[in-house]
Amino acid sequence: MIEYTDHFFRGLDLWSLAVDEAFLNVSHATGSSGNDYYLYTLSEECDKCPYTKLQRISGEKRHTVVKVDAARRIGLRLLERDVGKYSFDNDTALCQFNDAQLGEFGVYDLIIQADGNGCTLETAKQPVNVYLPFITVALIVLAVYGIVRLARYGLHRSRLAGFQQPPAQSAAGDAAQSSEENDKPQQGSSAQVTPKKRLQSLDTFRGIAIMLMIFVNSGGGHYWWIEHATWNGLHVADLVFPWFLFIMGVCVPISLRGQINRNVPKRTILSNIAVRSIKLFIIGLCLNSINGPSLANLRIFGVLQRFGIAYFVVSVVHLFCHEQTVQSQNPLLRANEDIFRLKKQWLIIGLLTVLYLLVMFFVAEPGCPRGYFGPGGKHLFNVFPNCTGGITGYIDRTILGIAHLYQRPTARYVYDAMPFDPEGPFGCLPTILQVFLGLQCGCTILAYTEHRQRLTRFAVWSVLLGLAAGILCGFSKNDGWIPINKNLWSFSYVLATASLAYLLLLMCYYVIDVKRTWNGRPFVYAGMNAIVLYVGHTVFHKMLPWHWRIGLMNTHLMLTLEALWNTVLWNLIALYLYNRKIFYNL
Repeated sequence: MIEYTDHFFRGLDLWSLAVDEAFLNVSHATGSSGNDYYLYTLSEECDKCPYTKLQRISGEKRHTVVKVDAARRIGLRLLERDVGKYSFDNDTALCQFNDAQLGEFGVYDLIIQADGNGCTLETAKQPVNVYLPFITVALIVLAVYGIVRLARYGLHRSRLAGFQQPPAQSAAGDAAQSSEENDKPQQGSSAQVTPKKRLQSLDTFRGIAIMLMIFVNSGGGHYWWIEHATWNGLHVADLVFPWFLFIMGVCVPISLRGQINRNVPKRTILSNIAVRSIKLFIIGLCLNSINGPSLANLRIFGVLQRFGIAYFVVSVVHLFCHEQTVQSQNPLLRANEDIFRLKKQWLIIGLLTVLYLLVMFFVAEPGCPRGYFGPGGKHLFNVFPNCTGGITGYIDRTILGIAHLYQRPTARYVYDAMPFDPEGPFGCLPTILQVFLGLQCGCTILAYTEHRQRLTRFAVWSVLLGLAAGILCGFSKNDGWIPINKNLWSFSYVLATASLAYLLLLMCYYVIDVKRTWNGRPFVYAGMNAIVLYVGHTVFHKMLPWHWRIGLMNTHLMLTLEALWNTVLWNLIALYLYNRKIFYNL
């Protein structure tokens, strides 16, 4: 079996290990002093951190077995005395391994040599390959897709065989079809064809985002590169939320233009915007109470709450600053009509962004340095333990109180950080820019009708935003001016995810609306009812048939299959709603 391991090895129960765990057997060599030692570890994900005490190694026992995290490289440090919770670089170690690469279900021997002459690290049992399950599941998906395609093709052929036309009718039909095909533009000239009013690529983009969100929220197979980044960095899960915000921004000018063209009063449009925003906030608040509606520690903000706030601000700005055309003979202005139409809006959103950056860089939390973007806790060797999120965390804690924030951020387990809400109120400011970059994309779609014009602008925006994000983060994970950080919703994170959103939309638009080599299925179904799927998969997160447990569920294979099953099942629900023409929008 993929990812299979023996039940027992040297008396150790390997099946008792969780996913991405290994056994470390610390033993005293013959002739060693028999003194107590203290094992400290450090994950490579913890930037500028001290080692953390894991366990005392008793000198009375020949062997001490501990479970260690094997998802990423770790540092191992063995000390002859207890120095407290953390061990710093000035502590004298008996031995130290800075980048030990352990693996899932592996067994490793850390042997303390006689007379304190250091120690050795050896592999007693090889770990399993954690990526074979992912590849296997991907091949199974491709095989199932191929079988479905062949079955549909065979069914289509059989239907044609059963409904063949008489020769005379067939000839007439062929002649008519030939005449129609001659009237159609050639595929090679599609760059100059005016697209359909409804772009299938937009629904497909939204569907990709919601399907990816469901897969990620189902565990994503427990692969670290799929889950959210601990603090800085950009993993697969960190793309989902900003892509949703981006595509929401794309749809704002398209929706408002339709209402304005129908002469709907602005007061009515504003009322609709406010009602939709309030609905999003209330639904998000209700979802936060799914584990119990205790008002004393109810999380106030969340994903849908941030949706509602960003949607309201961007839509209202666009409604009252909207300009239909740019009256200018300047070729530069005409060539960038989609941007200059939004000059007032760019000014307003730009001022909000500048205000956000000024606060981030020049306002300090009491007891913390200015411009601190770290997770606090033991970051920077435990110098600022109560500065989680810097000024962002301080503002959120001041407004909401620490009990109403998200209590289990990833940084809390790696950095020993305080509670921090990645969807807190202050982070709404850069989120508004995220939605507005999507709105700019929507205005590009409205301003230009030729495919080539749209594709060129999508590509330019993607490159420029990506380069700007890279420069701000110094093309590094932790050492740039503004690291890419989903928790803080940093400025570089907004630019990087918007760049990738433009790139994904460009690819979808090209293959779906330009070349028409793909119809967007199966993602387009989910994109038509994204809010239903989001609320549904959150409410039924722990219920059959969406989730199940078979056996220990301690392998990537089983966890990936469960996450994929949940994702496919919700897509089938979306297909059912699509076929019944049931579409729900707030």
